[in-house]
Amino acid sequence: MAKVKRKICVLIPAYKENEVVLESSKAALQHVYSGEFDICVIADGLEPETITTLQQQGAGVIEVNFERSTKGKALLTALDILPSSEYDIAVVLDVDNIMGKNFLEEVNNAFDSGYKVVQAHRTAKNMETSFAFLDACNEEINNHIYRKGHFAVGLSSALIGSGMAFDYTYFKKLLSGIGETVGEDKELDFRIAKDQVKICYLNDVYVYDEKIENAQVFTQQRTRWIASQLEFLKKYAGEGVVQLFKGNLEFFNKVVQAFLVPRMLLIGTLGLFFLLSIVVPFGPPVSFWAALLVMLSASLFVALPGKFYQDKRLWEAIVRIPYAVFCMCLALLRVNKTKASFLPTPHKAKEVSTQVNN
Repeated sequence: MAKVKRKICVLIPAYKENEVVLESSKAALQHVYSGEFDICVIADGLEPETITTLQQQGAGVIEVNFERSTKGKALLTALDILPSSEYDIAVVLDVDNIMGKNFLEEVNNAFDSGYKVVQAHRTAKNMETSFAFLDACNEEINNHIYRKGHFAVGLSSALIGSGMAFDYTYFKKLLSGIGETVGEDKELDFRIAKDQVKICYLNDVYVYDEKIENAQVFTQQRTRWIASQLEFLKKYAGEGVVQLFKGNLEFFNKVVQAFLVPRMLLIGTLGLFFLLSIVVPFGPPVSFWAALLVMLSASLFVALPGKFYQDKRLWEAIVRIPYAVFCMCLALLRVNKTKASFLPTPHKAKEVSTQVNN
């Protein structure tokens, strides 16, 4: 049990998500924490009626208006407006996120142990469609490898964009000059690694996140992710080598991750070469590509939680993988669209169970 009950500010950037933000802010306000906490919605393009309702619910509202909206700029603006001495911890949620039971208590406990940055276990709150189930599987694989796995061997957990908590003063420093990047979480990852501050991962502390339910939104979201990966690969590849020679293995590890081909594209590429090897008489044999596909598949299945194997939707999702690979190829071709917009992911308002956040 933590000796100090830190005051927490829960920040919810909301870009034109009028229905969803009303549901998520209401759930956040009902969250149980033995210390003090405030909910602050960063309203970007919300209707006046929505803002009034949020305030009536008890949430704080900071209105922002940018020529080109990004989550990083919205967060920095909010921190510039909020009094720095008022809070100890800043928690960042996406507009569709719901905090799980004891979320804030466990975050406070982690800070009591000396951590300055914490990443909780983000998991699916919806898996009704094949795409949503596939997206949920992908999230859990990433959790197992890049968060739980890294933290288990003494490295920092990777940030995921929400369900994150920061020392309030340090967070404001991290956001300074964040610019218009479409991948603010990756930029924070690199800045934290450069500072050699360890990111704690709370595997048993959940924040529930809406998963992508259709191909169009999947493609849009992955377009933003690929653009972000390319941006930071270009920006930090050289510095990764410099930091390695300085002994900063954490930073170099982040750069290596930026070189990794997105999982769906890798599956598609290996599958294509496997098929080509059957008909093309030169190059590596069929067995070579088959072995790579089997090893990749085995590593992904090992990282998938056991509960997913008990659900028949897993096999329906697997059948959708070729279509998901096609969507990833489209996303790759549309990367330049992020120059005009940060391509926000649209969400749907969903009924929230009171058991989730109490």
